[in-house]
Amino acid sequence: MKNVSKAANTPFVIITGLSGSGKGTVLKAFEDIGYFCVDNLPLELILKFAELCNRAGAQINRAAIVVDVREGSELAKFPKVFQRLKTYELEVNLVYLEASDASLIRRYSETRRPHPLTHDKPILKALAEERKRLAPIKKLANTVIDTTKFNVHELRRYVADKFQEQKASNPLLISLISFGFKHGVPVESDLVFDVRFLPNPNFVRTLREKTGQHREVITYMKSFTQTTEFLRRVSDLLLFLIPNYIIEGKSYLTISIGCTGGQHRSVMMTDEINSILSSQGYKTKVVHRDMKA
Repeated sequence: MKNVSKAANTPFVIITGLSGSGKGTVLKAFEDIGYFCVDNLPLELILKFAELCNRAGAQINRAAIVVDVREGSELAKFPKVFQRLKTYELEVNLVYLEASDASLIRRYSETRRPHPLTHDKPILKALAEERKRLAPIKKLANTVIDTTKFNVHELRRYVADKFQEQKASNPLLISLISFGFKHGVPVESDLVFDVRFLPNPNFVRTLREKTGQHREVITYMKSFTQTTEFLRRVSDLLLFLIPNYIIEGKSYLTISIGCTGGQHRSVMMTDEINSILSSQGYKTKVVHRDMKA
């Protein structure tokens, strides 16, 4: 029998999703912001644990647990357990993590850990089987996070910003990438801007060996009206788009800015746009993919 005598609902987060999608990282992020965390809690104990969390005088005032395919055949019972859990005086949030097959395969290759469903199956078949088993649970999720584009640190920061009590006003993580078209467009790009129309410092002998982070190159670039006009127009566009992306619930945005080689124009413009977005309070990360050190 559940105890509902607590005055306020206790946050109770269930983390689930694909193996290799970052459940362990997310659980650590919840622990960092003060949640009592349990990994791989047996399904039959979830309701008992929830009752403990909701008991008057309980020391656990927020909790996060991980439930996944390690439950085996018991996982099929999760939807019924979840529906019962929602009748408790708890603030229940089911967080589902996913990622692309290519990303998951790369992560397994890097860690050399076996997939829990691999056995004699190839990794792709194991992932397909796991997606099938988790499909009914994914439909119940309040929050779905695709971790394909996150590294470990970005994922922890995103979770902390999204779930801590005083969360950041702008939870969107904006990645700005400078690149050279001759090396290919970054596959993770959401928005791509081509700045090859701007005057090229590579044709100026004294600037050729420098990058878009050198003062001489910046001064040269800013001497052209095309540069300042482009910055003004792109900034206006982004400052219109980003708030609407946030309203839509977008978690991350990758903006790629390209020139021919990725050394001068794209680097300078990426840093300038980063300064503009940062000054507006947006959380940004800059990567100069093709710039020589």
